[in-house]
Amino acid sequence: MNLVLIVSDVISDVTALREALQKAHDGPYQVLWLRRLSEALEQLHQNDVDVILIDLVLPDSQGIETFDQIYAATPHIPILTLSPLEDETLGVEAVQRGAQGYLSKGYFSSYLVPQSLRNVIQRKAVEQNLFLERERATITLNSISDAVICTDLHGAVDYLNKAGEQMTGWNKEEARGRPISEVMPLIDQKTRQPVRNPVELALERGQVVDLPAETMMLRRGGEEAAIADSTAPIRNRRGDVTGAVIVFRDVTATLTMSQKMAHLAQHDVLTNLPNRLLLNDRMTQAIVQAKRHGTSGAVLFMDLDKFKSVNDSLGHDIGDKLLQSVAQRLCACVRASDTVSRIGGDEFVILLAATQHTDDAVVTAEKIVTALAAPHIIGRHELFMTSSMGISLFPSDGNTPDLLLKHADTAMYEAKQGGRNNYRFFMSSMNVQAVERLLIESGLRQAIGCSELLLHFQPKVNLDTGRIIGVEALVRWMHPDWKMTWPLRFIHIAEDCGMIVPIGRWVLREACAQAMQWRAEGLDPGTVAVNVSSLEFRQKDFVEYVRDVLQASGLAPQSLQFEITESVLMRDVSASIAVLTQLKALGVELAVDDFGTGYSSLSYLMQFPIDVLKIDQSFVRNADTTASNGIIVGAVIAMGKNLSHRVIAEGVENQGQLDFLKKHRCEEGQGYFFSRPVDADAFAQLLRTSLGT
Repeated sequence: MNLVLIVSDVISDVTALREALQKAHDGPYQVLWLRRLSEALEQLHQNDVDVILIDLVLPDSQGIETFDQIYAATPHIPILTLSPLEDETLGVEAVQRGAQGYLSKGYFSSYLVPQSLRNVIQRKAVEQNLFLERERATITLNSISDAVICTDLHGAVDYLNKAGEQMTGWNKEEARGRPISEVMPLIDQKTRQPVRNPVELALERGQVVDLPAETMMLRRGGEEAAIADSTAPIRNRRGDVTGAVIVFRDVTATLTMSQKMAHLAQHDVLTNLPNRLLLNDRMTQAIVQAKRHGTSGAVLFMDLDKFKSVNDSLGHDIGDKLLQSVAQRLCACVRASDTVSRIGGDEFVILLAATQHTDDAVVTAEKIVTALAAPHIIGRHELFMTSSMGISLFPSDGNTPDLLLKHADTAMYEAKQGGRNNYRFFMSSMNVQAVERLLIESGLRQAIGCSELLLHFQPKVNLDTGRIIGVEALVRWMHPDWKMTWPLRFIHIAEDCGMIVPIGRWVLREACAQAMQWRAEGLDPGTVAVNVSSLEFRQKDFVEYVRDVLQASGLAPQSLQFEITESVLMRDVSASIAVLTQLKALGVELAVDDFGTGYSSLSYLMQFPIDVLKIDQSFVRNADTTASNGIIVGAVIAMGKNLSHRVIAEGVENQGQLDFLKKHRCEEGQGYFFSRPVDADAFAQLLRTSLGT
């Protein structure tokens, strides 16, 4: 039931209206009659009125102001004014101010009155629903993060939501009626050229249109924003295009992150150089270009000599900064068209995309070797690094990235074998050596478990008495196919692949066990010497492992001697002193092997708690015939005595050398003149002979 509020002081008008409403076929209607405006305004706060019929001439209010007051109080309720038949001026004016219409006096009894009220009520309800829907849509559009802009058929803006205002820098009132290209100008990120707005295309084509990739929008203040959008035409009920709507969002952060991720996927994080993925892509392009234009190129595979010792002694932070320094120097040695890549660890690859002659690769390689050899100042450290490099050429050495890298890697290994700090060009003969290297590395990994390793022993002799006073344990490999294999063939490979640590530990265990076996047989081999590699010496648990082996074997610490080369000790003097001090605390003897070939100075030598200096065989070999060698050997012997070190000469091969050493009062010697390295049984016989048993 609809409640009709009638505000009138004319009883006949009210009566006529009541009768008409009671006869209504679509009724019934409930009527609330009031005489005064003030009463009506008060009553509106107490009842839900569906429609108001008001006479604009009331006891307490007359004229259009009467309507204005009632409308201001209830703009959502439909209002019809009651107008004199002879003057409808006020009724018309009230409609212009918001009234739904007016009823002329004299026609109140007509059946059209209730029908008009019903239409007004229903129309107002529809308007209210439309208002709610519009409000809901407005709130929704202003709540989403995507920007929304609507235009008319000519591309003029007629709506922006809040996000659209924020994105473009235009408020909707300023933007209304302006071309979409002015409110939302677009450019291509790379070319910086204008891009046509998709709204214009959607209006032309009558279909959904998307923005081209990497499109930037210029905000009103001039800032740029990367956007992604979807644009669609708006159609009326007949299907005619009446405008367009574009929905877009700011993807600047997403695009930046995507570009960053793409960069990270193709670049080394530490040095920001291209990684293997990007290198392969550029190598592929360079190979294609070389074939197409009949040119050539080069691939330089490089790693740093002894880089691991920097990480082991100074820590990875210093090692990382050293790699960054190396990367900067490499980039300074090549052209802008070349590529410097870090493919892992201390390995770098330089792609010379187009070279005219082999000499181009040579020039670059020599520049790199020279540049890297200069001292690197890393914090408080002055580091000297050298590099080894292998070079493969394309298309002559291969036509795929993998093959070229493999060949350059093979050549780099040959450069290391040739003394490091140099470079080698790939030659087909290197493939044979590379295959052997792989076979050796694979074989070494199972040699210990398969009991293929064995020890030979070379005596150390007192030069005055000729008696054996010690022994050096030397590893051999009884390969199932190659039979007896000497260290010269496999030790350097074991060092490169890390197998030198388990091999060295096996040697230590076996040497101690064999020494105890000889003692059990009543033989005294003296001190048993074991060589220590750089990797072993730098192991954090090296000293602890030595202690465990001594305890397990029962060998007295003073019966064990470690031979360590100068180069190993000098790599990090402070760290070396710390390890040597711990070993001395165990009671073992320490010897500097190959003395005279390294870099030690007398001041450093005095800091090392060593017992023995071993003169390198390269000096002993011609000591009796070459003046310079003789002077060096004599000086080492004298220095050793002054420092209270025992001196042993290795590589003694003839009587002349022996006589020279004895003349200079060298106490101990080792070499083929006394005995080649022999197995444990043969050495036991040497001991018996030496002891006269």
